[in-house]
Amino acid sequence: MPGYEAPVYVTWATRNRSDLVRIPMYKPGQESAARIELRSPDPACNPYLAFSVILAAGLEGIKTRATPPAPTTENVLTLSGQEKARRGIRMLPGSLDEAVELAKDSRLLRRSLGEHVFESFIANKRIECDRFRKTVTDYELKTYLPLL
Repeated sequence: MPGYEAPVYVTWATRNRSDLVRIPMYKPGQESAARIELRSPDPACNPYLAFSVILAAGLEGIKTRATPPAPTTENVLTLSGQEKARRGIRMLPGSLDEAVELAKDSRLLRRSLGEHVFESFIANKRIECDRFRKTVTDYELKTYLPLL
């Protein structure tokens, strides 16, 4: 959600905490202290599946010699839509539904999890989306029930 420190865009930086990937600064001469922060996994995720896919994505990037885009140095939330489009800055999925729609077509995800786990994962996430859609939230009760 824009305005919070959680990542919203597919970007990386050394300082901004709202980017998807952050590479914090380190002191010269202490290169071994360098680290990378991937800020997308949900704390409620299955870490075994998440780490498998993260590792597979990293290995794929090494294998294909993928080149990252330039780092972002400004707050992406302040950039115009045209500027984001010009720089190729894409948004992360805004909901579980959107994430599942992207995931179902991912060859990397299918390859790294294996066919059986991939199919089960997508099916379970669709069930989760349907259950969430059918839930009456506290917001809805407080907002709409008094109108009845």
